Amino acid sequence: MMGTMSLDAWLASRTPAPPPALASRVRAMTGASGGPAMPPADALLAAAERAMQSLLRDGCLTRASALDLLAVDALVTYAFEAASDEPQALEARAGEALARIAALAEPYDA
Repeated sequence: MMGTMSLDAWLASRTPAPPPALASRVRAMTGASGGPAMPPADALLAAAERAMQSLLRDGCLTRASALDLLAVDALVTYAFEAASDEPQALEARAGEALARIAALAEPYDA
């Protein structure tokens, strides 16, 4: 449960801990600095969305993008882990997340 725990502390408390390089990349993508500016599920999903927008814009077709793609996946997974603290809102949150993620591909559909 998140409670008053900062996003950085919440990420650090995940078990099993992710590999150090992945944990570092996730923290860099969230900008986690210890202050809970928004609910963790929202902050994590927003970070995933920003990172994926950047990857799509810059092209994510090379092996060099692998860590970033894994970090985006981890952010979305963590967003739903955090969202599980409010199970009554999980279905609506999943629908919103799906729409936001699907919208990222729209500029590339042609």
